[in-house]
Amino acid sequence: MSAPIALLSVYDKSNLLDLARELSEQGVRLLGSGGTAKKIREAGIKIEDVSDITKAPEMLGGRVKTLHPAVHGGILARNILSDQQDLAAQSISPISIVVCNLYPFTSTIARPNCTLAEAVEEVDIGGVTLLRAAAKNHERVSVLSDPADYADFVKAWKEGEGDVDQAFKSKLALKAFEMTAEYDSAISSYFREKYADAGKGDLHAGHVQRMALRYGANPHQKPAQAFVTEGELPFKGLYTLSFKSDRHSFRLLTVLSGSPGYINLLDALNSWALVKELQEALSLPAAASFKHVSPAGAAVGVSLSETEKKVYGVDDLKEPLTPLAAAYARARGADRMSSFGDFIALSAPCDLATARIISREVSDGVIAPGYSAEALEVLSKKKGGKYCVLEIDPNYVPADTETRQVYGVYLQQKRNDAKIDAKLFTNIVTKNKNLTHAMAPSSDWGAGQQSRIHCTRLAGSKADNWWLRHHPRVLALPFKKGVKRAEKANAIDLFVTGEVLEGGEKAQWESLFEEIPAPLTEQERADHLKQLDGVACSSDAFFPFPDNVHRARKSGVTYLAAPSGSVMDEECIKAADEHDMVFAHTSLRLFHH
Repeated sequence: MSAPIALLSVYDKSNLLDLARELSEQGVRLLGSGGTAKKIREAGIKIEDVSDITKAPEMLGGRVKTLHPAVHGGILARNILSDQQDLAAQSISPISIVVCNLYPFTSTIARPNCTLAEAVEEVDIGGVTLLRAAAKNHERVSVLSDPADYADFVKAWKEGEGDVDQAFKSKLALKAFEMTAEYDSAISSYFREKYADAGKGDLHAGHVQRMALRYGANPHQKPAQAFVTEGELPFKGLYTLSFKSDRHSFRLLTVLSGSPGYINLLDALNSWALVKELQEALSLPAAASFKHVSPAGAAVGVSLSETEKKVYGVDDLKEPLTPLAAAYARARGADRMSSFGDFIALSAPCDLATARIISREVSDGVIAPGYSAEALEVLSKKKGGKYCVLEIDPNYVPADTETRQVYGVYLQQKRNDAKIDAKLFTNIVTKNKNLTHAMAPSSDWGAGQQSRIHCTRLAGSKADNWWLRHHPRVLALPFKKGVKRAEKANAIDLFVTGEVLEGGEKAQWESLFEEIPAPLTEQERADHLKQLDGVACSSDAFFPFPDNVHRARKSGVTYLAAPSGSVMDEECIKAADEHDMVFAHTSLRLFHH
């Protein structure tokens, strides 16, 4: 029986000599390439050159060493008769162990003055091929891609008397596959940045489409990009340029206006998913106002009363409000303070009336499945032409699996595909079961908090402030002519919250009015808040204590929806019954981070 063969070809030579010595003492025949063979031989350990079996010298300055049928035939051959016959016909010996790691591409490109030519030279070809071939045939071949595994492998090899168990081979193969995947990702990311011109838009090459971003979450986080490795980015461009090379077809795209940033796209994609779901569930156009990947407000296109037009600051518009315009007015008006500088999502093509509202609010951008010519003309003038306008493909369907990276760790999960519809609210657990199915045209959001009661308090205070903005005295505040919309929103928020102002801040606030308004009294606030009723409150997880129920009722909540599962479910139901509330237990926990 011939001796087992190990092929060694490594850049990182950590622990190499210990491994080679141990394998040689175990009767393993060693083959090595280039510097690997030289280092082992200089240590007095017997090793043959790869060229001894390929009968071909290393060439092209070391670019070609192991790419040969004598090598890869020996690695890829299975323990089946036809493969063994092929090896015998070509006088090729099977290789049982492959020891390989790769050129330092990532550390090379991390150098401040790394040139493109230097990066190209660190793209490993033979090493990746060795790892992938050995990992593919891991039923027979052991592949060592990490020097940290050498000692364990030698121990297992000795205990197995010249072999290792299949579970160990499988783990080694997985590590090799992960290494080549990460390596390929680093290479594609580098060349995507180099060859997709950030000044012109997006480059589509093969199956990768990229959009260069101004910067990441912060200005110092450069470069930044958005890309897909399958299909296309779901953004449509104002124009398309196409050309072909011998190997690839390229398509150059641009966003309709402006240049999106990293957080812009986080807001855009998350908010689009929300409004798309709202329209599908309620068959009405929907809008959302997003800030830092959380909705400040969301709404559907229910017409506004004259009072609501004043509350939402659209009573002076000349154009009639379309359903979509009403949806955005409501979404923006749910919490005008939080919506300052928002990113907007529209579930239907943006019309002129909606664009008029957007044009006069402070916001970062908008995403919609289309724009009328008149709307695009209005929006393209905002911020001197730098306003971000994205057109989403409404037929885009994301992959079933989503992956993100946090602190160098990849997290993967099945994409959330839960549907929110009337069936979710049929399990009513309170005495009052009068669920009218009347929808709330707009929503405030509590946003994610570490404590559920604080989340309820936050949502409740937002609802309270929203309702106080309907107070007749608020609607009649005597603002001076020329006061900006943002200043009005800030002043109204200070007025309804009753915040005590002093010094220069008080003087600045008072300067906005023709006459300084007297603050709302506690009785005025209480009387007005008593009129707030019919509010719906939903939770992404169960209510752990009844204090959430009691706090929600203080802000006019009549309808509750939350998953069951808390040991305090019965106490929460009892609290809801005390207030004659309707409480539906859903079967769905729905966190979104």
